[in-house]
Amino acid sequence: MTEINKDIDQRIKELNFNNYKPRVIAVSKTFPLDKIKPLIEIGHKDFGENRVQEAIEKWSSIKNDSIKLHLIGKLQTNKVKFAVKLFDFIHSVDNEKLAAKISEEQKKVDRNIKIFIQVNLGDENQKSGVNPKLIDSLYKYCTQNLDLDVIGTMCLPPFGEDPEPYFRKLCEINKNLNLNELSMGMSNDYLTALKYRSTYLRIGSKIFGQRD
Repeated sequence: MTEINKDIDQRIKELNFNNYKPRVIAVSKTFPLDKIKPLIEIGHKDFGENRVQEAIEKWSSIKNDSIKLHLIGKLQTNKVKFAVKLFDFIHSVDNEKLAAKISEEQKKVDRNIKIFIQVNLGDENQKSGVNPKLIDSLYKYCTQNLDLDVIGTMCLPPFGEDPEPYFRKLCEINKNLNLNELSMGMSNDYLTALKYRSTYLRIGSKIFGQRD
């Protein structure tokens, strides 16, 4: 973690960006608590999970107000009622039905989840995310019809391609929506994401090692 923070600080210095400090989400999916606790003990606060059930089993006993949990994987509507009780951020909202369910369930438990809209910039059928042409209407529906707290957008660039054009495009979309937060950049491309002022970096294997 120390090395990652050093690399981030060095890159920001090279870019000559002032007053910019992204948050690192330690993507702890599939890793057990004994791998995660050392980070909690040194004061790391942001952790990312892909699956709701795994997160419930892992985090329910140790989650507190200082730990912020981020759901970065696809969310099924039948899991929303569980997700809104545990997660502070959902990075993968990509349709009206899901957005409406989140709105409905968070009112029941009096919580205000911070939302990212996931955008499918590579037009990949196997990936979640709203088509860029539909982002405006989904954003308006989330904020005007449902009063959801949409703070930014998220993307997963196509595997094996240069991520930079996708980061640039998402940055443009964010500016057009007048949003402040960007969820982009993973273990292999987070230094590139810094060029476009990503505010949330989702880093897993670089922190915890390769998954089985």
